[in-house]
Amino acid sequence: MRLTKQTNYAVRMLMYCAANEGHLSRIPEIARAYGVSELFLFKILQPLNKAGLVETVRGRNGGVRLGKPATDITLFDVVRVTEDSFAMAECFEDGAVECPLVDSCGLNTALRKALNAFFDVLTEYSIDDLVKARPQINFLLGLTGEQHYRKPAIQAPAA
Repeated sequence: MRLTKQTNYAVRMLMYCAANEGHLSRIPEIARAYGVSELFLFKILQPLNKAGLVETVRGRNGGVRLGKPATDITLFDVVRVTEDSFAMAECFEDGAVECPLVDSCGLNTALRKALNAFFDVLTEYSIDDLVKARPQINFLLGLTGEQHYRKPAIQAPAA
């Protein structure tokens, strides 16, 4: 299974907004930070906004921000909004299935179990977890001004 670029950049956009907490993020800035087109990010923005994962503010000083706390946005939330299909095999798809074993095949059961385990793991991780895992994320994203600086977590000295 491979997630789409849309999902990849949706997660990145949410991480950017989480790292830029307290400020509106602008699509041109996010596009520049990740080296992706603004049009592509605007396309991704629509389903994220509709799902309540982000809020948009229109106008001259507008931008985008998280629609709820980063701790409350799981990777599963993002994947569910951005992926069209999770059909891992023909038997997962709606419509005519040509396999004669579709109703009694162990593969279908195994794949469904694997897919559910995948979703369970995605539910365990929030956007906040991803941002906190990278103490230098603000620097890496070009959010280095005083108003954007997030102090890295203090680590205990090595014994």
